[in-house]
Amino acid sequence: MTLLTILLQQGAGGGLEMILLIVAMFAIMYFLMIRPQQKRQKEIKKFRDALTKGDKIVTAGGIYGTIRDTKENAFIVEIADGVRIRVDKGSVYPSAADAAQNTENQNK
Repeated sequence: MTLLTILLQQGAGGGLEMILLIVAMFAIMYFLMIRPQQKRQKEIKKFRDALTKGDKIVTAGGIYGTIRDTKENAFIVEIADGVRIRVDKGSVYPSAADAAQNTENQNK
């Protein structure tokens, strides 16, 4: 059934209420679910773009290291003395110690 046939069967008043209810549900979902997720994604992207040589990070796989070089889509990360790996920028997070320190600095 199309929306038009539903409106014709229920009458204009009942159908209009149904449409308004559906629109309200989508608006609520947008403000409670979609918008906060987009905001978090922007913050993560901003963080990753701000990373530079010498920053301590954690990869999505749980590898701790220090950034030694940056490429277009990847970082060269030193995980031990003389051991370097290339890691995609999308799988990098701040280290737990740095995140705790940043949180303390923001709370002051």
